[in-house]
Amino acid sequence: PFSQKPWFGCLSPQVTVQLSHLINALHSLKGSVSSTTSVNLKHRENASEQDLNCTEPSLTLRDLGLTDLGVGQLDELVQKLLPCVTQQESLSQLRTVPNIWRTSHLSSDSFFYNKHGFSRMGGVTPVFSKQNKSPLQTLCTDLKYLPLMIPNRGFKTLKSRTRRLQGGFDSSGEPEGFTPSFMKGFLTRDKGPDVETLDKLLKNKNIPDGQHEAFKTGFAEGFLKAQALTQRTQESLRRTRLILLVLLLVGLYGLSKTPFLSVRFRATSGLDSAVDPVQMKNVTFEHVKGVEEAKNELQEVVEFLRNPQKFTALGGKLPKGILLVGPPGTGKTLLARAVAGEADVPFYYASGSEFDEMFVGVGASRIRNLFREAKANAPCVIFIDELDSVGGKRIESPMHPYSRQTINQLLAEMDGFKPNEGVIIIGATNFPEALDNALIRPGRFDMQVTVPMPDVKGRTEILKWYLKKIKVDSAVEAEVIARGTVGFSGAELENLVNQAALKAAVDGKDMVTMKELEFAKDKILMGPERRSAEIDKKNKEITAYHESGHAIIAYYTKDAMPINKATIMPRGPTLGHVSMLPENDRWSETRSQLLAQMDVSMGGRVAEELIFGSENITTGASSDFDSATKIARMMVTRFGMSEKLGVMTYADLTKQSPETQAAIEHEVRILLRDSYERAKALLKSRSKEHKNLAEALLRYETLDAKEIQLVLEGKTIGSR
Repeated sequence: PFSQKPWFGCLSPQVTVQLSHLINALHSLKGSVSSTTSVNLKHRENASEQDLNCTEPSLTLRDLGLTDLGVGQLDELVQKLLPCVTQQESLSQLRTVPNIWRTSHLSSDSFFYNKHGFSRMGGVTPVFSKQNKSPLQTLCTDLKYLPLMIPNRGFKTLKSRTRRLQGGFDSSGEPEGFTPSFMKGFLTRDKGPDVETLDKLLKNKNIPDGQHEAFKTGFAEGFLKAQALTQRTQESLRRTRLILLVLLLVGLYGLSKTPFLSVRFRATSGLDSAVDPVQMKNVTFEHVKGVEEAKNELQEVVEFLRNPQKFTALGGKLPKGILLVGPPGTGKTLLARAVAGEADVPFYYASGSEFDEMFVGVGASRIRNLFREAKANAPCVIFIDELDSVGGKRIESPMHPYSRQTINQLLAEMDGFKPNEGVIIIGATNFPEALDNALIRPGRFDMQVTVPMPDVKGRTEILKWYLKKIKVDSAVEAEVIARGTVGFSGAELENLVNQAALKAAVDGKDMVTMKELEFAKDKILMGPERRSAEIDKKNKEITAYHESGHAIIAYYTKDAMPINKATIMPRGPTLGHVSMLPENDRWSETRSQLLAQMDVSMGGRVAEELIFGSENITTGASSDFDSATKIARMMVTRFGMSEKLGVMTYADLTKQSPETQAAIEHEVRILLRDSYERAKALLKSRSKEHKNLAEALLRYETLDAKEIQLVLEGKTIGSR
């Protein structure tokens, strides 16, 4: 229809455009025809600036060659382009079908919908193709469904476009707001703003016209090969970055699970693992030997756990805490296990040193978790070993302001128990003086049970119990071993039996005899034998007379302890040793017994002086003098056995006056001098027996009590 008017010749050559673009261009030109020339110039300048701001190319009448048309011609052209409808048809169309040129729309939720007319299904355009995806690529693609990856709206500005071009990132057709920042590095393309065209390059290089096509073909082939290589390289870089990112995340997750980094989180969040309960069905009071009094005191605790109604009916309540006090190895832990085993209740074991660590609050958190578990499984028994390490006396120290949190939490948890709640707390310590006073007051650890060293009867029971577990000769007498192990704890007696069994196995025997038990006892008392030590004849002779001096004084002194064995075989740090054991347990000692012990200690040095002269005495009596001095000082300062100082005790000598200290030293020196003179007089009167015993030691190296008696009575020792 344009050929009907002669002024439409300006449309040649023909241009194919969308009708909507053409109508917009005609309307814009129509509004600007009546303006002056200066306004048109200014409009062109503004239009040129707006072209820079446009994100997409727009169609103008200048491109179509229609800039010289008048207003009437433009109206006629618009009427030709619009469909011809009657007034009634136009009204009906306005009522029924909305026209896009007359209908006003509200803004949608996103810029993408306003621009394209439909919603976008995802916020992130997939970077990788859907074909042959690796697991890492699938993970990266799934990230687009995260809520943080889907923006609501976004607008492009000249500033943002300029920044993207300077950064080398320009993804055509994809809004900047829809690309995550961490993915922009994967989409980087090297694009410079000043790219020269190929024709300009050919013109500048003065390439002949006949070679232009060949040059372009070669350039295209090289470009395609380089592009393929670049894509492979970028694909490798993408995968490498993703692998490194995943490895970094996995490494951080693994470090967070290590005890060093996670203990603080577990302690503050309450996730620290509590102590698991243990059922002690196999441990009862039958397994506890040598502490009958302690078992009797704990029997009422067992009765309460078995039948709590028996106590509540009478209005009584059991102590919340029981403190077991005694030396190491006496069976405190075994007693606590036996209480739980007898009552058949869960047993929670915890050591005091396990609560506190390097982080503040860990100890208090573990205390809370322990008691929370115990209350949930009541009735039960909580046993805290080495209680003094967690319940020691609180001190005011600015260097450690948080050191009291653990004991404070323990005190609070013990106060939180209801009467007869069914949770029994048993603590064990061998240092009760170090415990805080608030911990041992009535209402907390208000019941104290002493677990002493076993006596002869207790040691006999313990030895019989452990001897049942090994193969033993019928001639073994547990009572004899028990009398020779004064001061041994239950743990030491168990070790003695085990050492005897090992010795029998090494010697190839089928059962344990008294010989192996005696060997194990001597090894514990005097140390292991050092048969590889090379001692010259002179030193060996001095040692034999030295040990014989001890044995003679012990044998002929009335109140001295009986001799168990004498030897010149090196054991431990000594070259010889004389062991003495009492026939019965001594609960107290008299003054004559203490003086006898001092005389026996002086016997070794006296023997060296009498036999070899004062110029040939040795340093072997140093430990003997230490023992004698300790006894003499205790007699003066603690036992009130000094005639001059009387019954007054002197606990701390540094706090005494110089005169008092001098008097104490004088009394101690008198006791030591008198003891030395008594030992010298006795050895002079028994010089013959002294010589015979020394020669027997040089011959046999080791003599027991019966053999020593035979030598001192002038009899011959039988075959060994």
